[in-house]
Amino acid sequence: MQNRITGARSAGWTTLRAYAWRVFGLSAIVLVPCVWNRHIEAGDLGSHVYNAWLAQLIERGQAPGLFLQHQLNNILFDVLMLHIANVAGFALAEKLVVGTFALIFFWGVFAFITAATGKPPWMLTPCVAMLAYSYVFNMGFMNFYASIGLGCFGLALVWNRWRPREWLFAALFALLAYAAHPLGFLWLVAVGTYVNVRHFLGGRWKAVMPASAILFCVALHVGVKQHSGSLQVDWGQIPVYQLTGADQLVLYGHRYQMLAWFGIAFGVLCVSVEVWSRRKEHGGWSAFALAFELYLITVLATLMLPENLRLSMYAAWIGLLVSRLTVLSAILGLCVLASLRPAKWHLAGFGILAVAYFSFLYQDTAVLNRVEKNADGALAGLSYGTRIIPMIYGDPEWRIEFVGHLADRACVRRCFVYSNYEPSSRQFRVRVKPDSRIATDSADDAEDMQGGSFEISEHDLPLKQLYQCDARDWTKLCLRDLADGQNTGDVGRRAP
Repeated sequence: MQNRITGARSAGWTTLRAYAWRVFGLSAIVLVPCVWNRHIEAGDLGSHVYNAWLAQLIERGQAPGLFLQHQLNNILFDVLMLHIANVAGFALAEKLVVGTFALIFFWGVFAFITAATGKPPWMLTPCVAMLAYSYVFNMGFMNFYASIGLGCFGLALVWNRWRPREWLFAALFALLAYAAHPLGFLWLVAVGTYVNVRHFLGGRWKAVMPASAILFCVALHVGVKQHSGSLQVDWGQIPVYQLTGADQLVLYGHRYQMLAWFGIAFGVLCVSVEVWSRRKEHGGWSAFALAFELYLITVLATLMLPENLRLSMYAAWIGLLVSRLTVLSAILGLCVLASLRPAKWHLAGFGILAVAYFSFLYQDTAVLNRVEKNADGALAGLSYGTRIIPMIYGDPEWRIEFVGHLADRACVRRCFVYSNYEPSSRQFRVRVKPDSRIATDSADDAEDMQGGSFEISEHDLPLKQLYQCDARDWTKLCLRDLADGQNTGDVGRRAP
C-alpha cells in the first residue's frame, strides 16, 4: 500500500513528461466532438451563450430591465464566455470555452484515477472520453461539468498527501470549482476529507468512515422527507440500475441504453475475471477496496437524494440532481476498473463501445445542427429586438432535454427570447426586473411558456412563436404572430 501511495504522489507530472506526445494526441482526439459540427449541440449550452450576449448588452447599457448580479458560484462558464466573446466573437468563444472544459474534465478524471490507483489508466481512455461527452455534457450543464473536472484535479493533488504546496494548489482548484458550481467544490472537500481521515485510522477504525457517510445520507434523506411540507420535492422514478453511473451514456434513444447495458456487463466481466485470478492471493482485494467503498457510498447517496427540489414557491427548480450526480458514480466506477491489472482486451472491449457511442452521438447531434440551421433561417428576417417564444422538442424517446435552447443561440444579435428561464430563476448572473420587456420575471411563467401551457395576454404582446410546423419532419420550423388569449401550445409539437 505504501508503494502505491508513493507512486500516486509522483504519477501526475511524471506521466505528463514521459507521455507528452500521447497526452497531446489524446487531447486532440477528445476535442473532435467540439468541432465535428458547425454548432456544439448540448442542451442548455444555447441558453448560456444567449445569456452571455445579454450580459454583453447589459454592460453596454442596451438591455433595459436586466442587470448583472454579483455572485460567487455558477458563473465560471458565463464569465469566460462573455470576456472571450468580447474579443473573438461568440462562435469562436463557444468552441474555445467548451473545448477547454472538455479537456479539464477528461484530464481531471484521468489525474484523479491516476492518483487513486497509482497508475495512469491508459486502457480506460475510451471510457473517460465517453464520460467527457456523456449526459452531463449533452445536457449543457457546463458550470457543473467544469466544477467536477476541477474537483478531480484537486483530489488528485491531496489524495493521501500532506505536503503544504500540494494543498495550496488544491485550494486554488477548489476555488475555481466553487466559482463553476458548488457541487464540484463539495465533491472535492467531501472525498478529500474522507480519504485523508481514513488514511490515519487503523484497523477496524477505518469502518467509521463508511458508517458515518451512510448515516449522513440516511439523515439527509429523512430530513428532506420531514420538510416536504415547506419544500417542493420530486423524488423521481429512476431505476436503481441507472445509479451505477452507466446511465450517463443514455442520451438520444433506446440504442444508447443498449450501449449502457453492454458497458455494465463488460465492466462486471473485467472485475469478475480479476477476482477469480486473485482468489488465492493474500490481500488481493486491497488494490481496489477503497475505490469500491467510495463507489458504493456514492451510489447510496444518489439513491437517497431527490431528483428535483424547489426551496420556495418563488424560486426555480433545482433540477435533475440525481441524473447529474451519477457522473460521480461513473468516475468512481472507473477507479474500480483502473485498479485491476490492465489487459489489452479491456482496451479492445471498451474501444468497441466508444466507437459505437461516438458514431451514434455524431449522427444525433448532426440532426440537431439541422434544426438549428432551420432556426437560423426562420429568424434571419426578423428586425432587431423582436421577442420570441421558442417551442422546439426532440424525439420523445430522447433522454436529453432543453433542445429548444438551440433557438436561444440562433437569437444572438437578432432577437430576445421572452421565455428565457435564467434571469427569473435567480441562479445565474443575468437577472430581470419586474415588467421587463426582454424576459419574463416569473420562473413559473417561463416554465409554462416552454411547456406549452402559457396563455398570452395583451401585456405580453407583441410576440412571435418559433415552432415545429411539419408533422412529417420535426426539424422544420416556422414563425407565427401570437395574439391575446392564444396558448403557446396551440400549434406545433407538445412537450414529451
